[in-house]
Amino acid sequence: MRILVTGGAGFIGSHLVRRLLTGGDNFVVNLDALRYSGNLENLTDVAGHSRYTFVLGDICDATTVEKVLKEHGVKVVINCAAETHVDRSILDPNSFARTDVVGTAVLLEEARKAGVARFLQVSTDEVYGSVETGWSKEGDPLAPRSPYSASKAGGDLLVRSYWTTYRFPVLITRGSNTYGPNQYPEKFIPLFATNAIDDQPLPLYGDGRHRRDWLSVFDHCRGIEHVLFHGEPGCVYNIGGGNERENIAVAELILKILGKPMNLIRLVQDRPGHDRRYALDCARLQALGWAPTVLFEDGLKETVEWYRTNQTWWRKITSGEFRTYYERLYRQRLQGAG
Repeated sequence: MRILVTGGAGFIGSHLVRRLLTGGDNFVVNLDALRYSGNLENLTDVAGHSRYTFVLGDICDATTVEKVLKEHGVKVVINCAAETHVDRSILDPNSFARTDVVGTAVLLEEARKAGVARFLQVSTDEVYGSVETGWSKEGDPLAPRSPYSASKAGGDLLVRSYWTTYRFPVLITRGSNTYGPNQYPEKFIPLFATNAIDDQPLPLYGDGRHRRDWLSVFDHCRGIEHVLFHGEPGCVYNIGGGNERENIAVAELILKILGKPMNLIRLVQDRPGHDRRYALDCARLQALGWAPTVLFEDGLKETVEWYRTNQTWWRKITSGEFRTYYERLYRQRLQGAG
């Protein structure tokens, strides 16, 4: 099958590209604009693969998308391209609306015109908003509370509209907090792991009691692939790890793995509109035969070890643009930490 993965040089996208190339006869086209978090070093092991090709391009550019779909005979589109970090969305909401809403609209229309057989939108549990009790189900109302989650919800609604209006065969997956190797070091686990390696403070928002369900990137990609081949068009599928933890407990476990002191944790000013808890009901996907396989403690240890042994990869990032962004976001909060 000839598959287009957008954002395939990013974190989840690169792992998905690699998985789709393993076994079978899939031909994978990776369309990525290589903005700040897109990194071809994530795919050096498959760069010369006979069934893989990379195209530099923006999903908001209809001409580029049309050309890629036609020239490569694409039959399936998986949209992993997105602006994804809540903190960045607070600083620059317009770029999130452009990629996550406008980009999704362009992809949908060009894919529909090209007669694509399946279109899978990779989304997030954050579109459901903060869930104090219970678990979010696929039919629950969307209640996003940040520019990031609002932009993803907008993209999801466009995708659903193409099923209702055109019967275009779309699918949506909504994953919980994903972690693993090659994740850009602004995200919670890689940020705390890399800071701890350098004996730098771990800036923990608020009281540290916010709760997240953690999902290994390997299980996440298994879930996306499972929905792609077994999901029912027009449906949404939650992908959760079943590993709900308070942020402070995750921070402490990272420090324990690295043998670092607990006093590196710094409680800092909470970010605006910080959702207290996310939790997913994954019964629909489990009924299709998928279930998470990676225990959180095992997956976290492997991930932290990856950052410890692959410092060249992330130090290239933290020494450049990321350092400027990091300082802008955290300097004031860390100065006021107790």
